[in-house]
Amino acid sequence: MPFKPNPTRPSFVPPLGAVDAHCHVFGPAGVFPYAPERKYTPCDAPKEKLFALRDFLGFSRNVIVQATCHGADNRALVDALKAANGLARGIATVRATVSDAELKALDEAGVRGVRFNFVKRLVDATPRETYVSIAERIAKLGWHIVVYFEAHELADLIPFLNSLPTKIVVDHMGRPDFAKGVDHPDFRRFVDLMAANPRIWSKVTCPERLSISGPPAYDDFVPFARALVESFPDRVLWGTDWPHPNMTTHMPDDGDLTNMIPRIAPTPDERQALLVDNPMRLYWSR
Repeated sequence: MPFKPNPTRPSFVPPLGAVDAHCHVFGPAGVFPYAPERKYTPCDAPKEKLFALRDFLGFSRNVIVQATCHGADNRALVDALKAANGLARGIATVRATVSDAELKALDEAGVRGVRFNFVKRLVDATPRETYVSIAERIAKLGWHIVVYFEAHELADLIPFLNSLPTKIVVDHMGRPDFAKGVDHPDFRRFVDLMAANPRIWSKVTCPERLSISGPPAYDDFVPFARALVESFPDRVLWGTDWPHPNMTTHMPDDGDLTNMIPRIAPTPDERQALLVDNPMRLYWSR
C-alpha cells in the first residue's frame, strides 16, 4: 500500500532535537533496485520524502533502518545518510562475507548497527552462527544489533540474545499479541528479559502493525508501550516506521502516530529521554 502523501499535522510538538528512530528509504527502484530475493515489493519512498516528513512532523533527525526489500544492498541507505548531512544514522544489513573495508565505509557514512531478522514471512532463515560471526566483527566498531522477531519466538531466542556482545535494540516491543494483554506471560517474558539484561533496549513502535482496536487511537497499544517507557525510561526509542512497508489492512497517518507520543510518555522527562536523550546517546555519541 502507498504511504499517505499528506499526513495530518500533529498537535503534539516534539521536544527540540527529537529523533524518529525507526524509518526506511526505498528506492527509487530505477536507481536502487529491490533485491531479487525480497518477499514483498514496496512503493518507492526516497530520501527526499522522508526528510520532508521529518520536518513536517517536527523532528530533527532520523535513524534509517535497512529493510528486507533491499536485502544486503545498502546503497539507498548510504545515499540517504550522506544526503542528511549528519542528521541521520543508519542500521544496515550485511552478510558474513562483508569485508572490513565495506564495514569501514558504512561506518563513515553513519551506520551504527546491523539488523538481524527472524520473521520467517519476511526472510529466509539465517544460521545463528552466521549472526554470531557478524556480531563479533561489528562489536569492534562500537555498533549495536537490532533484532526483529515475533513474541512466540522469544523464549527460544533468549540464550542467543544474551550471548551477543553488543547492545541490542528490539524492534516493535518484540511484536506482542495485544489480545493477550500486558500481563500475559509472553509480554512479561520480554519485560523480564529487559530487566535482567541492561544491554537490551526496545522500540515502542508500530501500533499500526500490532493493534486490534485500530486507528486512529490504537488504544490497545498504549498499555504495552507505557509499561516499557515507565520501567526502562533510558532504554526506549520511538519511530514512525515510515513508509510503513508491507501493510495490508490500512495505511496509518503519521500525524496520528506522532500524537500518540504523550499517551505513552506522559511527562516531559519521559519524552525528552524517549525522543532525544536515548537516541542521541545510542547513535550520535561519536
